[in-house]
Amino acid sequence: MSKRLAALEKMVAAVPSDPFVYYGLALEYRSAARLDDALGVFVTMRERFASYVPQYLMAGQILKELGRKDHAREVLTLGIQAARAGRDSHAAGELESALAELS
Repeated sequence: MSKRLAALEKMVAAVPSDPFVYYGLALEYRSAARLDDALGVFVTMRERFASYVPQYLMAGQILKELGRKDHAREVLTLGIQAARAGRDSHAAGELESALAELS
């Protein structure tokens, strides 16, 4: 395990209320080709930090890579809803583009 990955896992345990730490952990898992672990972190994030919009695009991309397009559509749609609720039109546009690429 990389030092960075170990440090992020410790940070998640130490600061469980910070979605950015979870996001960093998920991206590090993705970089290490541990896609199932990354998706597990994103599931936790959706449960705990549903309004943290960046998670949806990354989770959707991973699901697409894994050939799970239907699940990717669901996640991206949830992300669009979260982005609109947060009045983040830029993020909503990125998520809509990612969703359109799945069709």
